Amino acid sequence: MRFERVLVVGAGQMGGGIAQVVASSGRTVLLHDAVPGAVERALSTTRRSLEKLAAKGADLDPDAVIERVEAAEDIEPADLMVEAVVEDVGVKQDVFRRADKALPEGAVLASNTSSIPISSLAAVTQRPDRVIGMHFFNPVPMMALVEVVRGRETSGETVAAIVELARELGKTPAEANDFPGFVSNRILMPFINEAAQALEQGVAEPEAIDTIAKLGFNHPMGPLALADLIGLDTCVAILEVLRDGLGDSRYEPAALLREHVAAGRLGRKSGQGFFKYS
Repeated sequence: MRFERVLVVGAGQMGGGIAQVVASSGRTVLLHDAVPGAVERALSTTRRSLEKLAAKGADLDPDAVIERVEAAEDIEPADLMVEAVVEDVGVKQDVFRRADKALPEGAVLASNTSSIPISSLAAVTQRPDRVIGMHFFNPVPMMALVEVVRGRETSGETVAAIVELARELGKTPAEANDFPGFVSNRILMPFINEAAQALEQGVAEPEAIDTIAKLGFNHPMGPLALADLIGLDTCVAILEVLRDGLGDSRYEPAALLREHVAAGRLGRKSGQGFFKYS
């Protein structure tokens, strides 16, 4: 399989980053988002990102990369779709139903979901063998990992093609089987949740919790700052998928996480989460 024309559905932080990486590889990208102005904002962010990389010596032409990204009014034919919409199974299933009808029979449908089982998305299509998880990490242009998730009916050919694509994008693919949260968030989210509970119980202040994680565990970022980067609403959504999918109350979101989300303190994207951002 060759993926020369890639449709990215969702032009938020992740979708915009995926579009940038794919276009930087020389491929044509169709970028679609149902929210008015989202694609334009993503392209503006992408240009700034590319200019920063070029200023640091990256071998790329920002103008040439941007020219390879086209705004798509709707889900349009492509060799590959990478879905990067909100972490809600109903919303994602709707995208997969429409993509299954719009994309050619041989096209692959991939999801950037960080927790939702791939088989639940494949079930609404007529091509479950060509549905796969392609979980990028934030910020996409900088993070090397792509978690490649094989659904129950994903073919070996599809897995091999997506693994090869990830390598061509300059990423390191790591394969996982289809369980809620896969590998990354099954490990990460309890860590973030426990840090939130420690803060809630007054064990330490946010700065101290993150300093202990960074210096004690040699992590580049503390769990609370990382949760702010991911988005606290996304963290709650992932924890709920883990709790329900695995039937384990250990994954119940911390009360403080829910409190922040209810108050609109979602992290970096809202200007405040566990920390404040200018």
